[in-house]
Amino acid sequence: MAETYDAIVIGLGVMGSATLRTLAGRGLRVLGLDRHDPPHSLGSSHGRARMIREAYFEHPLYVPLVRRAYELWEALEEESGERLLYITRGLSIGPRGCEMLRGALESCRRHGIEAGHMEAPELKRAFPAIECDRETVAVLEPRAGYLLPGPCVAALLDSARREGAEIRCEEARAWRGDGAETRVETSAGEYRTHSLVLAAGAWMSSLLTDLRLPLTVERVLQLSFAPARPEACTPAALPVFVWEYEPGGFWYGFPTIDGAVKVGLHGGQPVAGPNAASREVTEADGEGARGLVRKHLPAAYGRLVEADICFYTKTPDGHFIIDRHPDHDRVVIMSACSGHGFKFAPTIGEIVADLLTGDGGAFDLRPFSLARLGR
Repeated sequence: MAETYDAIVIGLGVMGSATLRTLAGRGLRVLGLDRHDPPHSLGSSHGRARMIREAYFEHPLYVPLVRRAYELWEALEEESGERLLYITRGLSIGPRGCEMLRGALESCRRHGIEAGHMEAPELKRAFPAIECDRETVAVLEPRAGYLLPGPCVAALLDSARREGAEIRCEEARAWRGDGAETRVETSAGEYRTHSLVLAAGAWMSSLLTDLRLPLTVERVLQLSFAPARPEACTPAALPVFVWEYEPGGFWYGFPTIDGAVKVGLHGGQPVAGPNAASREVTEADGEGARGLVRKHLPAAYGRLVEADICFYTKTPDGHFIIDRHPDHDRVVIMSACSGHGFKFAPTIGEIVADLLTGDGGAFDLRPFSLARLGR
């Protein structure tokens, strides 16, 4: 007989791990499955750091989600006894009137975020690592910072285990709805569950062939440099930042973390899928990011110490998917976070648990529905 669970979570990146922890904490018998041993560096939930910010230029609807996430990350720190969240302040930078600055200011206006406006001379005086032209302006927010991805995922999984969750390193190959139950076939056998959460990130399309979701997987390169001028790149001297360098084009960076400054472009090369994508980093990789660092952050442009590959799984509009499967009411699709989801994970874990346990949800999920994608 196949073992039966109250819920199974497929994919134990940060989203799946947060959901597993929340479900286990509500007293459900839960199983988490991942084809690799989490936390690992083969998906979308790893690297030197992940940003957390409140003046969310993508859309004001994310601000309540991230505010709840701050509370939950701090609670996880207290539970685990490990520091996971670092506040450095945050900069949104770009040409006057650009899309990102308009969006950041709109989030500040709607949600009462205290943020300061900076013209180019003030920006350069306050943060000597930054070089910019006269038309560059910035929004400075006080609560932004970064999370440590590996320790965050490990803390979520450790907490889930303490609440009784089982975690197995098995590839989920298929699932099928069978009346009140769902059967999950893995590389090691078969399990039955009353509820199923699909959080497989870049592997999501292989588990949802029936829906033919319009998802794009991108191979994204993140670079870390030993700073040329370390004193200008400390967390006290350089906030985390997102910079619109061309219309619709963004790069981002962090202060020195473990001796290196991490930077990257928001977006990458479309690939057929994570198993087909090269994890080798070539000399040509990252030249666009290198040029931006040389030009705008020369204090950070020292020896390259790390080049890391991760995956963005993107929807056409850049918003998440958090919804029930249209044909299976007890199957929740929770993934395709479009490269900006890490910070929200504990909040989304609560949202998905609410969907499965029938608790009243506090957030409007219509912007994350399958219906908006024509499914």
